[in-house]
Amino acid sequence: MTQAMTGAKMVVQALKDQGVEVVFGYPGGAVLPIYDEIFQQNEIRHILVRHEQGAVHAAEGYARSTGKPGVVLVTSGPGATNAVTGITDALLDSIPLVVLTGQVPTFMVGNDAFQEADTVGITRPCTKHNWLVKETDKLAEILHQAFHVATTGRPGPVLIDIPKDVQFATGTYTEPRRAKVDHYRPRLKGDMEAITRLVEAMETAERPIFYTGGGVINSGDAASQLLRELVDATGFPVTSTLMGLGAYPASGKNWLGMLGMHGLYEANLAMHDCDLMINIGARFDDRITGRVADFSPHSVKAHIDIDPSSINKTIRADIPIIGDVAHVLEDVVRLWKSRGRKVNKTAHAKWWARIEEWKKIDCLKYEPSGTIIKPQYALQRLEALTKGRDRYICTEVGQHQMWAAQFLGFEAPKRWMTSGGLGTMGYGFPASIGVQLAHPEALVINVAGEGSWLMNMQEMGTAVQYHLPVKQFILNNERLGMVRQWQTLLHGGRYSHSWSEALPDFVKLAEAFGAKGIQCTDPADLDDAIMDMIAYDGPVLFDCLVEKHENCFPMIPSGEPHNKMLLGNASTDDAIGASGAVLV
Repeated sequence: MTQAMTGAKMVVQALKDQGVEVVFGYPGGAVLPIYDEIFQQNEIRHILVRHEQGAVHAAEGYARSTGKPGVVLVTSGPGATNAVTGITDALLDSIPLVVLTGQVPTFMVGNDAFQEADTVGITRPCTKHNWLVKETDKLAEILHQAFHVATTGRPGPVLIDIPKDVQFATGTYTEPRRAKVDHYRPRLKGDMEAITRLVEAMETAERPIFYTGGGVINSGDAASQLLRELVDATGFPVTSTLMGLGAYPASGKNWLGMLGMHGLYEANLAMHDCDLMINIGARFDDRITGRVADFSPHSVKAHIDIDPSSINKTIRADIPIIGDVAHVLEDVVRLWKSRGRKVNKTAHAKWWARIEEWKKIDCLKYEPSGTIIKPQYALQRLEALTKGRDRYICTEVGQHQMWAAQFLGFEAPKRWMTSGGLGTMGYGFPASIGVQLAHPEALVINVAGEGSWLMNMQEMGTAVQYHLPVKQFILNNERLGMVRQWQTLLHGGRYSHSWSEALPDFVKLAEAFGAKGIQCTDPADLDDAIMDMIAYDGPVLFDCLVEKHENCFPMIPSGEPHNKMLLGNASTDDAIGASGAVLV
């Protein structure tokens, strides 16, 4: 059955047919016809953000915490360009988004019309695919294709640029089931010959390790369950990238913690010394590999990824397997069981003994302070007081992000939202809004630094308007902490513009928006203040004043391999230099 309707109505109808419940957006002249259609219906909820970058990050939080695509609606010109940072963030972290942008009428394209920009050209490098719709009759099918492309294979952001005259004109609406999407069909099942080689390697490996990434979470809950089953059955140790936290539970007996530049000592040394590395849904990014030439130098490397372009892009895979993580793990588990569940138990006992020795280093140990809140202590208390709750954690980007990954434990996937690949300051606050909208009864906390949080502070208006009880937990060191740390370690302590001399009073700022502000300066008051934050039924801005010059360790210095790490001076008796760290 075909229906005649305007392009604007097609947009809203397609969103309904795709099961969209929430759209994050900001209106402008080039999308007013679509906004008029949104006004005339009640099935889709529109969230008015305060900045288009905030709209995209909110959609990312919604998508990451639900597995559903996030939807964004912004106007032409600056509306679209303001969204570019969020779109690029989603591309690098494989987050499914459908971004709808308005455009000047087709007959004005190329004339430098008011609020015109080459949106398709600008966003081509930062989307999985994009479209400029010139005919209303093609709009509906493109909308359905966009959802298919965003969510199929390696997820990512797509963009549809819709001129205003296409929105006003009448055309024929195509239902989702009639839309042509078969031209994009990524490979889901892995090659059985390669899977067999992987299982054979698993049976004989003496020092194996599972290296997991965000692809496990993107593949769905079944992938995480299969991973857990395989890890527990084989007894292999497992580590994860920043984006993969929660795929395997932090309380699991085989968990080594996060690896990489600020990963745990035992995870990084196990990666360096293993003889079989099984990469599941990670892309060997530079924060993980360190010096590529010395990355896990003695291992056979298996790589499972749905994106063929990720295979052999950075690290050569001895056993490459292209396919969806859930499908591949299902075949790996089935084949391994059918061959007798064989592993090299004698060698594994020695391997675990070495790992247990590395754990004794206690790489996260820090020197406590009686009067000043250490950032690590603040996160330890946050973990202790929120553990076991229906909790979702977002972060901004910087030292606080790494401390959150080190000190907060995640038992399930989709509970951890952070900006990994692009490292976008300003991500966490709007992302927490998207998460809270998706999970209205949950406790949603954004762990932030004062610098990052200020980048999208205007979204406090969004949180207050929609009565979203998001908790903003700011570790305020009055510094751009990670920049300052690198200046300490690499630039002789020359702190070039790594602090602000005009920070706001965060309590008064919260109150100005109609939210609750809390400040804590004493470790003795921290527990009560955190409980006050949790108990308040509304948005909270928590200003936690912490040690100004605390460094985040462990740390692999730039260009060094995994077995060359800086540890904090609390982890050893030998401190060197002003950095308060040792190279081990």
